[in-house]
Amino acid sequence: MIPFEKAFDIVMNSCFRTGSETVPFEDSLGRVLAEDVKSDLDMPPFDKATMDGYACRRSDLEHSLKVIETIQAGGVPVKTPSVNECSAIMTGAMIPRGTDCVIPVEDVEMISPDIIRFKGSFVKENIAYKGEDIRKGDVVLRALREIKPQDIAVMATVGHVSVLVSKRPKVAVISSGDELVEPGYVPDISQIRNSNGSQLVAQVVRAGASAAYYGIAGDNVNVTFLILKKALSENDLVLISGGVSMGKFDFIPSVLERSGVRILFSRVAVQPGKPTTFGIHEKALVFGLPGNPVSSFIIFELMVRPLIAKMMQSSWQPEIVTLPLGSDYSRRVAERMAWLPVIITGEGTAEPVEYHGSGHISALPDADGIISVPVGKMNVGKGEPVKIRRI
Repeated sequence: MIPFEKAFDIVMNSCFRTGSETVPFEDSLGRVLAEDVKSDLDMPPFDKATMDGYACRRSDLEHSLKVIETIQAGGVPVKTPSVNECSAIMTGAMIPRGTDCVIPVEDVEMISPDIIRFKGSFVKENIAYKGEDIRKGDVVLRALREIKPQDIAVMATVGHVSVLVSKRPKVAVISSGDELVEPGYVPDISQIRNSNGSQLVAQVVRAGASAAYYGIAGDNVNVTFLILKKALSENDLVLISGGVSMGKFDFIPSVLERSGVRILFSRVAVQPGKPTTFGIHEKALVFGLPGNPVSSFIIFELMVRPLIAKMMQSSWQPEIVTLPLGSDYSRRVAERMAWLPVIITGEGTAEPVEYHGSGHISALPDADGIISVPVGKMNVGKGEPVKIRRI
C-alpha cells in the first residue's frame, strides 16, 4: 500500500498528450484552447456612439444646433458638422469627423424639426474610441483555457472561425461483476443495478473527455480479457470498476497483466479507494477502480479527472473552499487518508453528511464537496478549518 500522494504523482507522471485538432468555433464550447487567439482588427473598428443622441462639439453646446443628417448604426457619415451644427446619431453608429461628444436625446430640447438646444448641465463624451478595447494583433484568448460561451463571442468578434483545440481523450468505461444488471432491469434477489457505469460515463463527460461504455464484464476471465483488449485498442484511457480487491473472483489485475498492462500500483492508503489499481499499456493508461460506487466516484475526482485535464493540457484545478468544521469528527483507525462528504451549511460551516461507507452512493447528491483527514489524524474538532473540494 503506497501513500496517496505517491500514487497521484505516479499517475500524473504517466500522462501523455492527446494532441490537437481544428474545429469550427461554434462547436468549441467546453474544449481546451490549444492556441492563442489574436484579433484581426481594432475593436471598436471606428469611433462610435455609445447611446442615441446628437454628435456635436462641446464648444457649441451653449448655442442652438442645426441637425444636418441622421446616422444609423451600420451607416457612414456623409456630412461633417461645422460650427453650431450636429448629426443625429444612433447607438453604435460611426461618429462624424470634427465632433467630440454625443449629447443624449433626453438632454435635448427640440426647437424645430432640424434645430435643437442642449438643456443639460454636463455631458460625457459618450464615444467608444477606435481600438480602446482591442488592438489589431492583440491576444484576446490565451491557450489552455476551457472555452466558455463568452469566449465564443470573442472569437466571433475577431473572425476566428476555426479554432485549434486539444483532442478529447477517449475513455473506455467497463463494469465488472456477475452481481450487476443494467439500470433498466429489475435485479434478482442476489443482484444490484450497475451504477458505476453510468456514474463514470457522466464524470468522464464532465471532465471534458469522450466516454465509451463497454458494458458489464461478468466474473469470467476470458470475457473480461476480450472486452479489455478491445477497449485498450480503441481508447487513451480505460476505467474498469470492480474486481480489484482480494476476493476469489477479483481477477482484474491478472487480466490487466495478461493484456500487456504494466501495473504501477494496486493498493493506495486512501479511504475509500484502497484497492485502486493503475497501470500503463502501450496504447493507453488503465485504472482498476473499486467496485463500491462512492469509492469509484471519489478516486475518479482525485486521480482520473486531474489526469484527463493534464492529457488535454487544461488549466483546470479543483475548486477548494476553506471553512470551519461544523461538528466534531473522529475515527477509529488512521492508517489511511480519509475523504468525507460534507455539506456547506447556511452558517458557513462544513458539516459531514450521514454516511454509511463506500457503498452509500445516495449520500453524495446532497454533498457540496469532500474533505480529507490526513494519515495519522484521529480527530477533527468543531471549528477547525477544513479544505472542501467541490464535487
